Amino acid sequence: MRRLSPGYQGGYWEFYTLSNSGFYLAPTGQEMRLIVEGNYFDEVVSADAAGIIATLFALNDLACETRCDWIIALYYALLDFAREHPEEGSIMQAID
Repeated sequence: MRRLSPGYQGGYWEFYTLSNSGFYLAPTGQEMRLIVEGNYFDEVVSADAAGIIATLFALNDLACETRCDWIIALYYALLDFAREHPEEGSIMQAID
């Protein structure tokens, strides 16, 4: 999260399991400013959306590193969930 949110100082996180066998982790709290330098994303999002974004980046890194079908499936399960999230537009912009 420190790569995405320069002001992030750590804290508690919640683990969410999804009905499509996916999961994500999200920090507890209010909104967070996220910056993704590679695509010029700079926006304040809810802690829930920030967690989805961070988890998608982590799963993507793991999928690229391991080429594991299970991790790739987890990434796409979370991506499907993100497409139904109220902050879907921000999430998709952040990971683009």
